Amino acid sequence: MSKFSEISFTCPECGRSAVFKRYSSINAATDPDLRDELRTGGLFVRECPGCGHKDIDNSPFLYTDPELKLILALSKEKLNSDGEIPGYTARQVTTVGELVEKLKIFEAGLDDIAIEMCKYVTSQELGRDVELKFCGMNGADRDITFTYPENGQMQMLEIGLNVYNDCCGILSRNPVIAEKAKGLVRVDQAWLSGFIG
Repeated sequence: MSKFSEISFTCPECGRSAVFKRYSSINAATDPDLRDELRTGGLFVRECPGCGHKDIDNSPFLYTDPELKLILALSKEKLNSDGEIPGYTARQVTTVGELVEKLKIFEAGLDDIAIEMCKYVTSQELGRDVELKFCGMNGADRDITFTYPENGQMQMLEIGLNVYNDCCGILSRNPVIAEKAKGLVRVDQAWLSGFIG
């Protein structure tokens, strides 16, 4: 069951007081409409009714999706992980953007560790350090689309599904990586760098 509270806030632009409906958790099975709002990030947007100023609320949040067997925990503080959650993949994220990205990865039926490996390989091929974010899959060939900021603009980059499949192959030959991702784990480029020498 989803939980929320109404939180008062003061607009940093005009100083007007307003109320924001802050969700601390949602369950996709009982509230699929909230999952749709989460997917766009709209669930976390605080908007001033006076001047229209918007900002993102990055308060702690828990997402549970019984269909995907997925748990996503948003917290800037490292959360205690006491082992595996049977039958579920559990990930910690620190921003709403990361939360939305993880949800998109798992909804596409992809492995987030392999996606992080794709990001690493793609950055190496580009020859520069770019912050790639999974955007989705496109076309009959199911190409993977990443976005990244460059010169104040968002750029799009597509890679073939073969790159993802190659990364899955690497993971299958190195089971210790997947083993380390059990429990509530923050899987990102920093985490992956512990396995890539």
